[in-house]
Amino acid sequence: MSGPASKAPLAVSSGDPAGIGPEIIGKAWESHIRNNLPVFFAVGDANSFARHWGGPIDRIDNPDQAGRRFRYALPVFHVHECASIVPGSPDADGAHCALQALEIATGFARSGTASGLVTGPVSKAQLYGIGFTYPGQTEFVAERCGIERGNAIMMLAGPDLRVVPMTTHIPLNEVRNKLDCRLVKQRIIATAKGLQRDFAIEKPRLAIAGYNPHAGENGNIGREEIDLFGPIISELRAEGYDIIGPLPADTMFHKEARMQYDAALCAYHDQALIPLKTLYFHEAVNTTLGLPIIRTSPDHGTAFAIAGQNKARPDSMIAAIKMAAESARNRESFAALTE
Repeated sequence: MSGPASKAPLAVSSGDPAGIGPEIIGKAWESHIRNNLPVFFAVGDANSFARHWGGPIDRIDNPDQAGRRFRYALPVFHVHECASIVPGSPDADGAHCALQALEIATGFARSGTASGLVTGPVSKAQLYGIGFTYPGQTEFVAERCGIERGNAIMMLAGPDLRVVPMTTHIPLNEVRNKLDCRLVKQRIIATAKGLQRDFAIEKPRLAIAGYNPHAGENGNIGREEIDLFGPIISELRAEGYDIIGPLPADTMFHKEARMQYDAALCAYHDQALIPLKTLYFHEAVNTTLGLPIIRTSPDHGTAFAIAGQNKARPDSMIAAIKMAAESARNRESFAALTE
């Protein structure tokens, strides 16, 4: 029997019902005893779970029912009937379902009827087709929580590596203009506070990846390390933050180097995600720091090409559920200590 992360269950939004979200959520439930998962319930189209996965499903009317049903079946809070959904064939109806599931699951987490939010993979192309105006689920959830988009920090985490891209989904030729003193400082402080609150790391050790090859070689291959990162790191060190860098990005992700820090902050998306996904492609979790709620997600997409074929691995979904439960416990402890 799995132990609860807190008094309330976790809410898991289905993602696009034509993708692998329903399958990996169902497979995660199948493994809940083996992996000691907390009580969770799915939010989405109950019929889509039946199409993707052959396990037991129990519709619930409110999150309070999840704990009583969880041992015997996957509890599903049904939000949208997708009569025409075919696994692997996304359409507008599925996008509406994914958006409704995300909206309602976020509401459960905000109200406290869910201890945290785990989001299934969505198709942004399909969402954009129905009028979705956010870069991704992170920004949508942040706005619903009353947090400015820029203050919701994306962290990707594996078993012994956490990375934060200081800029995310923008063209590479726009990265330097986006990186300024205010943004870099805000990302560093938010990461440190997030590690304390959600990961129970009392004194986080942070590493800053250099912007240029070889971290600029003392200004011979660019001056961003000297002119941008250097003064910020010195200022924050004086305030008590434990920061190393800027470090050459090509030598800071091997095993021995990873032991020197709790999280690495990188200048741009691929600088952070390539090492993380190379090491932990199937176990990586996307978690959002800076929110009043817990939010995690598998670090992969909808995989329409294999949807409905019983080929999807649930590893990342299982890891996301575990991390959400652990973060909920850590946040409760942190709140008690700070009070």
